[in-house]
Amino acid sequence: MDTLLAGLPPHDVERLRLVSSLATATAVVPLAGGITNRNYRVKTPTHDYVVRLSDPETSILAIDRENEYLNSMAAALSGAGAPVAQYVPGAGVLVVEWIVGRTFTEADVRNPDNLPRIAQACRLLHAGPLFASDFNMFDIQERYLALVRERGYRLPSRYEDFLPQARRMRAAMAEHPEPIVACNNDLLAANMIDDGERIWLIDYEYSGNNEPSFELGNIWSESTLDDDQLEPLVSSYWGAVSPAKVARARMWALMSQYGWTLWAAIQESISPIEFDYWSWGMEKYERAVRTFDHPGFERLLDDVARP
Repeated sequence: MDTLLAGLPPHDVERLRLVSSLATATAVVPLAGGITNRNYRVKTPTHDYVVRLSDPETSILAIDRENEYLNSMAAALSGAGAPVAQYVPGAGVLVVEWIVGRTFTEADVRNPDNLPRIAQACRLLHAGPLFASDFNMFDIQERYLALVRERGYRLPSRYEDFLPQARRMRAAMAEHPEPIVACNNDLLAANMIDDGERIWLIDYEYSGNNEPSFELGNIWSESTLDDDQLEPLVSSYWGAVSPAKVARARMWALMSQYGWTLWAAIQESISPIEFDYWSWGMEKYERAVRTFDHPGFERLLDDVARP
């Protein structure tokens, strides 16, 4: 075992030793790509696993590790998520089974042939058991902003100027809310795995009961799909063309851009991971600003509030 763990960060080694599958492991391989946690692939003669190691500081990002575990279990029951193999409470250790398949890129999400398949994966998750927690980006954004102000983290130019628009968005969205379902809430391309027959949805850090339209709008935003690709994604999910549903997903996409901007501002100050969080967040913020400043924003508010 010591040979397998040689060269890994000592703090990670300490927690990897808590993983039961390590007893029969043949390899422990760091996985690239995570910008909140550190992930390892543990190979055994019979199974492969992904071990997620998280740090206590991530709790300020509105992540609850107990809920992540419970929601991952529920996602596995729905058939959309990977089976959970182990959870070590208080240690920041979650182990799920490795999904054999190809991790999506943004180009894959933009492929029109994949939009109905992604919608199908979302429907499978959303039809499953409700999660142990709720997620609302308006609440998350307010929580993030309070933290940024309290700790003096930097804000992009004009960020607080758009708070009145955010309040108007919240009021418009409250006119005709959707029933909440179990949502991943963080479906960037890397959290989708294609096994050749279907798409699996992984990583339930930000999971919680939410409106389906947030899931769709966030997918569209995270992979920077073209404007004309939101309607096919939404229509594939709902089974019919609905301008009202497209508008709702579009507004949730805007709110996700506005909220995740603050996530990046916080991560820039607290994360030990080498990653350009500020540029990542500013790309989202600049897209949000263009929508806030566009004359079509008023029409979007009307479309969302309309029955």
